[in-house]
Amino acid sequence: MKSNLASLILATSAAFAAAPGSAQAAYPEQPIRLVIGYAAGGTTDILARALGEQLGKALNQSVIIENKPGAAGNLAASYVAQSKPDGYTLFMATVASHGINPALYKNLGYEPVQGFAPVGMVASIPLVLIANPKLPVKNVEELAALCREKPGAMNYASSGNGSPVHLAGAMFAQDAHVNIVHVPYRGGALANTSVITGETQFSFATLPAALPQVKAGTLRALAVTTRERSDQLPDVPTVAETKGFAGYEINTWNAVMAPAGTPPAVVDRLNQAIRQAMSSPELLKRFQGEGATPKTSTPKELSAFVDAELKKWAGVVKSVNIKLD
Repeated sequence: MKSNLASLILATSAAFAAAPGSAQAAYPEQPIRLVIGYAAGGTTDILARALGEQLGKALNQSVIIENKPGAAGNLAASYVAQSKPDGYTLFMATVASHGINPALYKNLGYEPVQGFAPVGMVASIPLVLIANPKLPVKNVEELAALCREKPGAMNYASSGNGSPVHLAGAMFAQDAHVNIVHVPYRGGALANTSVITGETQFSFATLPAALPQVKAGTLRALAVTTRERSDQLPDVPTVAETKGFAGYEINTWNAVMAPAGTPPAVVDRLNQAIRQAMSSPELLKRFQGEGATPKTSTPKELSAFVDAELKKWAGVVKSVNIKLD
């Protein structure tokens, strides 16, 4: 009798766990879309595709990367925030969407905190100060000196107005006490090309995007913007190592977020899958080869991190006095 009762309890529990109302057991039942706010070929796109491949294996379901470029990532963020909160439409958040843009744009089209359910951190990506190899400078100090010698004549390229690269240049100008000209392009690839051709003199590029050209000698790396040196460029100093730039630090990042209201069980399932994906040797090799440092976090840790980023970048934007029309 006890044996039959135990069997009945187990069977009932199993049926309940598999019931349609159990999000954790059923999810995912269809392909998942991971939306990014930039065109194909950029750093966020490259990392998203590497993550998507391993995430699909962890979830036993296809993960489709969907590019929705425009408005510095705001269009994609708004699209995901307004999507059904069922775990099938996710957003690859960046320092722009959940750090800088809220301080720059009056009409974002989304609420960076209330509009999303944080899932997990994915990567930390340094910026690298690059210069045309023909420019007579080999470090930050020499670049600052040259900019002082030629006030208003030195140009720096960025991936767009209000981008992390734009702010990096503005912070450099502020710390170096120089007058330099900002030249925005439609994306990091075009900005880097302008430095290679000499159309502009220098830029602050994402390390993954600039690393091949640095290794090929078509770009010169002067410094990285993170607190510590990069493993990919161990001989290249940080900007902060230069006298007068002690507090200089910019670290871009990627994280996965879902629309607000996504069931906690689904968020937890996704977080577990991201952690599993991030332990993949293939993904680790791909990330590190691109100059990105793999990162993981709990949803709660990501939430606290975003709060800190929003506060930090609001102060930076105010300090360098960047305003968008």
